[in-house]
Formats: sequence, structure tokens, C-alpha cells
Amino acid sequence: MKVGFVGLGVMGAPMALNILKGGHELTVYDKSAAAIAHLVQAGAKEAKTPREVGAASDIVVTMLPEPQHVEQVVLGTEGLVEGLRVGGLVIEMSTIDPNTSRRIGEALRQRGMELVDSPVGKTSEHAAMGTLTLMVGGNQEAIERATPVLNCMGTDTYYCGGPGTGHAMKMTNNLLATSIMIANTEALAIGAKNGLTLELMQEVMRTTMAWNQQLAVAMPKKAFLGDDSPGFAIRLACKDVRLACEAADQMGFEAKVGRGAQATMEHAIQMGLGDRDTAALMFLQEKTLGIEIRQQPATK
Repeated sequence: MKVGFVGLGVMGAPMALNILKGGHELTVYDKSAAAIAHLVQAGAKEAKTPREVGAASDIVVTMLPEPQHVEQVVLGTEGLVEGLRVGGLVIEMSTIDPNTSRRIGEALRQRGMELVDSPVGKTSEHAAMGTLTLMVGGNQEAIERATPVLNCMGTDTYYCGGPGTGHAMKMTNNLLATSIMIANTEALAIGAKNGLTLELMQEVMRTTMAWNQQLAVAMPKKAFLGDDSPGFAIRLACKDVRLACEAADQMGFEAKVGRGAQATMEHAIQMGLGDRDTAALMFLQEKTLGIEIRQQPATK
């Protein structure tokens, strides 16, 4: 198939590589020349604008940071819509709000095109392995057309419903995951300041309702090792939570926990940590309390 890809970041680049590995013809665009060069070296074709990507493709994947970036790439001047032919399909895999997703989808449908929303779960490691979780929304016929491309990138696919429901699921997921992670950093910091070891807290929490996947999987790989090298950037996590809180506001509902998590991350961004991994949120708690929470190496 002739596939396009716009957005070759930490997640997008390995996802695009897996489309190539799936045997599809791939045309790519990104603001980073280095990101494009990496994909071209692997066998992709370079485009100078999103419009050129659309003109070269039957299906285009977008993986971008913010809702406004998606709207500009798809509908803006030199956007995909100017190049795609009638019958073209956009698979939108960024984390954006459902209302923006539905608005872009409707604009495409008015031109005889379709949008499938399929944001992703898991990490860049899973992106590289092609084992992402895919949360898919859209019209059934469009989803069926998108499936061969989606199968190159993910192994756990959940059909969430009509247009925008994939983005609704991702927004909901990230609100909860990030809020839990921040709650973990606060609780562990309080415990450590009171003389408890990380190992003891983990051992006890495994037997109670406090246990969660952030403690079990994500934090041992990064925060507990003192590693905040770029992974899931704080600024992106903050954006995801903000979108969920804004969606709640539109429903007349105040997401108090979410707003608290957002405030914590905004503070970290003000401290210059926006591009660091969310593990850096643990290190801010440590600095405030004058402690360090680290996984001790195993002893014989």
C-alpha cells in the first residue's frame, strides 16, 4: 500500500519503520531533517510538505504533539487535505481531544475522505517492537481499510466505537495513569522521609490496594534508577491531562484530581523539566524533602 507518515518523534519514528517492515511503500514528513534522513535511509521517500505526503499516499498516519498541530497538518495550508485524493484515509494516532478529532474527521468527510482515530498505549520500546496498544474509533469500513497498516504497529487492538472514541479512550487512560504516577511520587516521598525504605514500601503495597502498574513496571525502569532521560516528556503528559480536564469542564464536571496532577506538572515545566521524562517528577519531590528514593541492587 502507499502509506504516508507525518510526525517522526520518539514514538512516530519506530512506528513508521514498522510500516516499512510490513512491506508498504512509505512517504514521510517531519520538521526535523535528521528524523526524515533516518527514515529515508531505511527505505522511505521524503516529502517537503504534508501536502506532498497526501499526494503520494492512499493512507496517511499522523503522530503529532498537540491538537492544533494535527489540525494544521491535516487541514491547513499545504496540509494533507490538499494532496489526498477522494477516498483517501487519515489514521490519526496522536493524543488529542475527541472534539478536535471529530471536527477534523467531519471536514475530511465533506471532501470525500475519512479519518480513523487510533491513539496508542505503551512505550517507545513497544513502538519499536510493533506491539503497541491501539485504541480505535471510526466508521467500520474505514477501520477495515486501516487495519493492515495498524497491524504493522500494534498487537492489542480495541475498537472503541464511532469517530472520536479512540481519542476519548486515550485521554481517559492518560488522565488516570498520570494521576496515579504523581500520587505514587507523593506517597513514596512521604514514606521515605519518615524512614521507610523503597523495598519495604513496595513489599507491603504489593499486598494492598495501593499496588499499581506504575509502581510495578514504569517507575522501576526509570524513576527508581535515577533516570529521567527523555521518554514520555512531562510537557506531553501535562498536555494529555489538561485536555481531559478541559473535556470535563465542558461537561460541567470538575476533575479535581486531574487539575492537581496538571498543577504538579506545570510546576515541573516552570523548573525547566518539560522535556524530561515524567520520572523527573519523583526527583522534584526528593529535592523538596531532601531525600533519595532508589532501587538498591540485589545482594547475594
